[in-house]
Amino acid sequence: MTTQDTATDAVEIAIVGAGIVGIAVAHYLAAAGRGPIALIDAGQPMALTSAQSGENYRNWWPHGVMTAFTDHSTTLMEAIARQTGNRIAMTRRGYVLATRQQHPDDLIEQLHVGYGTDAAASVRLHDRADSPTYRPPVSADWETAPDGVDVLLDQDLIRRTFPSFAHDVAAILHIRRAGSIGSQQMGQFMLEGLRAAGGRLLRGRVTGIATGPGFTLALDTADGPRRLRADILVNAAGPHAGAVAAMLGESLPIANVLQQKITFEDREGAIPRQMPFSIDLDGQEIDWSCEERAALAADPQHAWLAGAMPGSIHCRPEGGDGGRWIKLGWAYNDVPGPVVEAPAFDPHFPEVVLRGAARLNPALKAYYGRLPRPCVLYGGYYTMTPENWPLVGPMRTAGAFMATALSGFGTMAACAAGDLCAKWITGAALPAHAHPLSLARYDDAALMAELTSLTSKGVL
Repeated sequence: MTTQDTATDAVEIAIVGAGIVGIAVAHYLAAAGRGPIALIDAGQPMALTSAQSGENYRNWWPHGVMTAFTDHSTTLMEAIARQTGNRIAMTRRGYVLATRQQHPDDLIEQLHVGYGTDAAASVRLHDRADSPTYRPPVSADWETAPDGVDVLLDQDLIRRTFPSFAHDVAAILHIRRAGSIGSQQMGQFMLEGLRAAGGRLLRGRVTGIATGPGFTLALDTADGPRRLRADILVNAAGPHAGAVAAMLGESLPIANVLQQKITFEDREGAIPRQMPFSIDLDGQEIDWSCEERAALAADPQHAWLAGAMPGSIHCRPEGGDGGRWIKLGWAYNDVPGPVVEAPAFDPHFPEVVLRGAARLNPALKAYYGRLPRPCVLYGGYYTMTPENWPLVGPMRTAGAFMATALSGFGTMAACAAGDLCAKWITGAALPAHAHPLSLARYDDAALMAELTSLTSKGVL
């Protein structure tokens, strides 16, 4: 795959954005025999939001459309794992959702809504400590892991299976078709296939797009200005998707929200290496001392940290069973902002997320005020629609398509987004979830009313 090729100035398909989603679109288009294809990005592939991936996947969503979408993506990732001898490091211990609700009927109802007609067979309740049918997540082997959801309602069973959890946890929803994936390895595999099919990677910033017939893209490259002709354009520009749409005279219902994570070496062994990706669903007040809380409350800029905080803080081991690092994340920011190349992260976030995570895993309290060095603070933009569903399919401009607004689920849904976008372009048969995940959903008043009524958007 050449990085610059001034002799070739025309392709069939130009894909703007070489993150994991754009790469996946190219992969499935090449598999369908389409090309030549050019992937265009100002930086290295997967160097922006894709580089900050949590590398997790799940089929747990509050609506059946997203469940079907991510289920299909998992099936496609499994195919790659088989084809490559699991070069993509797929594991499956599930997602563990913890709550202190004794009777989480609302959460169980959400499972039934999300899994639809499959829920009766997929959702299993365990209300005994000696449940004969529950399989603890001892192995990370994705090929032998169970499917469906196990709902643990017995505290003795919970404590035996998840000994690091706080003893006030009363119920667990264990999503079984979920785990981790090596996103960089998956992207590299796809890029190798694209190169073998004659695809190209063009390093340059798109500064303008002229239409009719086809598209002429103006690029700012290291070698100076350049133009590229394409019959078909795909907007997979991640947080820059709105800017690319504007070049076509379009606007998209998307916003960019910066989210942060930390990772550090767990020198105290606070988190068991076999613990699945775990989420504390319950809201909380952060575990500050009385003096700390009073100081925060007196500071107008930080007073919000002394009050009620949302749930969905998450924690997972990093580096496999033999590793020593852990990741913590908390997507509590809901304020959109401009996209900048080097966003400023909140220096208080590491201590905030640590104390929030310690509510579910109390052993993390050993790190209060003394996080190990290095503690890596990083993050990226969640490009999202108001309902937190992606936009995959045709744009309003003839010949233009998009695969964008994959929020915090870009890695896990990239394969399905790439496959779906390729189907739209090639005219192949579309799955039932295709139209709801395109701009067409905004013309469906009943669907939009349903989405507005949901109490959860699946943001993690």
